[in-house]
Amino acid sequence: MDLTSSYAAWISVNVLPALGFILAMLVFAHILMTRRSPPSTLAWLMAIIFVPVVGVTLYILLGGRKTRHMIESKPLLPQSEATPVEADLPVQVFIQPKRHGVFRPYAKNSTVLLSDGVHAFHETIRLIEEAQESVYLATFIMGKDGTGSRIVESLADKAAQGVRVRLLMDALGSMKINRRFVRPLVAAGGKAAFFMPMMRLPFRGRANLRNHRKILTVDSTSAIVGGMNLAHEYMGPKMAPGRWLDMAMMISGPSVPHLETIFRSDWKFAAGETLPEPGNPTWDNGEKREVTLQVIASGPDVKGDSLRDSLLTWIFKATTKAWIVSPYFVPDELLVQSLSIAAKRGVDVRLIIPRRSNHAMADLARAAYLTYLQEAGVSVMLYQPGMLHAKAIIVDDTVAVVGSANMDMRSLLLNYEVALAIYTPAVIREVDLWMGWLISHCLPRQTKAGPFRELAQGLGRLFAPLL
Repeated sequence: MDLTSSYAAWISVNVLPALGFILAMLVFAHILMTRRSPPSTLAWLMAIIFVPVVGVTLYILLGGRKTRHMIESKPLLPQSEATPVEADLPVQVFIQPKRHGVFRPYAKNSTVLLSDGVHAFHETIRLIEEAQESVYLATFIMGKDGTGSRIVESLADKAAQGVRVRLLMDALGSMKINRRFVRPLVAAGGKAAFFMPMMRLPFRGRANLRNHRKILTVDSTSAIVGGMNLAHEYMGPKMAPGRWLDMAMMISGPSVPHLETIFRSDWKFAAGETLPEPGNPTWDNGEKREVTLQVIASGPDVKGDSLRDSLLTWIFKATTKAWIVSPYFVPDELLVQSLSIAAKRGVDVRLIIPRRSNHAMADLARAAYLTYLQEAGVSVMLYQPGMLHAKAIIVDDTVAVVGSANMDMRSLLLNYEVALAIYTPAVIREVDLWMGWLISHCLPRQTKAGPFRELAQGLGRLFAPLL
């Protein structure tokens, strides 16, 4: 025993520190060789220098960006169709479909703004119940609650009728869900899968590669896209105290197959099944079907950062207003500077965020950015009644954006995300009115802070790239 204890002590004193030093140096070198922003690089290097065990561990779990290994872990989305754009828009308004992850805009869609969780829940159930051929549903969080159970029950009912039903859940966001929860769906003939299970080898980077997309498509003709997860906090059959404020957009028309293309790609990766291509669905060209929409995807399955680049393009082109609604605001430096420059040009720039979100670290990290932007002339409005989880953007009267991405580096640079750009003035005004209602429930953020709070905010901004 004494000899064994001596060997153990010698290993712990001599070998383990040496191995730890070698590992830290390898991680250090990898950070320097990986293409990432200077603030992100500096934050990771400082974390490894000052708290090496924690820093190295977090980088192995969370530090991945769009390295070749991670990009190749899931095939790239298909390129957009090389056909003329069917939309009556000036070429400078929409994002060019030649960018990967950017689909061409289509006119002749119809939309319904789902501005609360009760409306969204009932429309979700209605679309599922009316399905004739297929129901494809992707979510980050599936609630192990009444909302999630009701949706699984509805999916199982349609699967039992012979409809092709597929449910895709992110393995991290839906970590409380097990196979027993979705057993009714599987027993009825549907299928459920988890995106990127955490414990599957190789492990590195899996905590970062999360599918944050929320998509429901039905029969290739109708869809819901936005920020709502399928849980009680976000939606339900009736009003509930403490429910978060969220929103989504229900659409029908020729842009729906683009959302289905994204789902099919995600499903093939997660479940190994190739879903059939949609046929040639027809749409009733009624008076309501006149909305021009464009689907934009981002994530490791997209070359570049299409959604972030589109957002920057719109902000740099803004002439009158740029309003952003987001639950979290931990941006990269380029996004901060684009908003600052727009405000200094006289653009009405407003950030509408919750007074306090459900992530204290994100609130701490955002503070210094918000103060900097307020000094540049940006209005920061704090939603008072509770948690605000919606994600939406309006730039001038030319585009509104609804989707799954938060205004933070994780959503814009790491996660799999999807957004819907809206170019029709009448629908943009609907989103504008909804934002105006939000602002009526907000108070302006106060910039005064004591020295200790300013120090905490500075530290929060320094380590924001790690969040």
